[in-house]
Amino acid sequence: MTGRLQGKVALITGAGSVGPGWGNGRAIAVRFAQEGAKVFALDRDAERMQETVQLVKDAGGEIEIATCDVTQSDAIAAVVAGCMARFGRIDILVNNVGGSAAGGPVEMSEAVWDAQLDHNLKSVFLTCKHVLPIMDQQAAGAIVNIASTSGTRWTGSAQVAYASTKAGVIQFSRVVAVQYAKKGIRVNTVVPGQLYTPMVDVRLAKQRTGGDVSALLAQRQARIPLPFMGDGRDTANAALFLASDEARFITGTEIVVDGGMSVRCD
Repeated sequence: MTGRLQGKVALITGAGSVGPGWGNGRAIAVRFAQEGAKVFALDRDAERMQETVQLVKDAGGEIEIATCDVTQSDAIAAVVAGCMARFGRIDILVNNVGGSAAGGPVEMSEAVWDAQLDHNLKSVFLTCKHVLPIMDQQAAGAIVNIASTSGTRWTGSAQVAYASTKAGVIQFSRVVAVQYAKKGIRVNTVVPGQLYTPMVDVRLAKQRTGGDVSALLAQRQARIPLPFMGDGRDTANAALFLASDEARFITGTEIVVDGGMSVRCD
């Protein structure tokens, strides 16, 4: 029995993790490898990818890694060329890089606003700029962009730049999906909600509850109708479906992975 991505090459950004556990990028890389994909993984910190590499190898998968600042066009061009040199094609692109900053338009500095746009939205633009010509030549490809429910609703704190950029990722994906549909290229978005990823322990709890992880998890769980909180593996399973041939007639849309949070009216 072959995997759902057997023989395909997946370029995945943000494939490391800030700590132990299932961040979105790590989970996507491992899940795709389990289904037969050859993974070319990117992160700006090589050390953060070491556990990802080991988990992929433990799953019997093949992985190459490269460090890359995905806000820099030349850096992306270089790693895309490296992926082509190693594997000869790119069938799947997953844009997973992202991060939030607190504040509304008054208290947020222009520098933070600009950095958020570069990190969360320009990075998606640039990777697509360099990968789409390859997929166009192949007459096939699947792009999965990772957004956030912050791009569609209030999620408990003012993070105006993050929310704006993740909304931008969703609409960017829709526009590119229609533009390239006749080329055989599909573009979709996964919209995760408030998951328990390593980012909660390492950064978010310090920002929002004075380092009290349990308090932050309780706040987040209170917004979720399902009686448990998902993690990066739930994002990965949604991305796997959208990247696979099972989703051959799906483009320009989103899968929300949030335990029902987005449909609550309170």
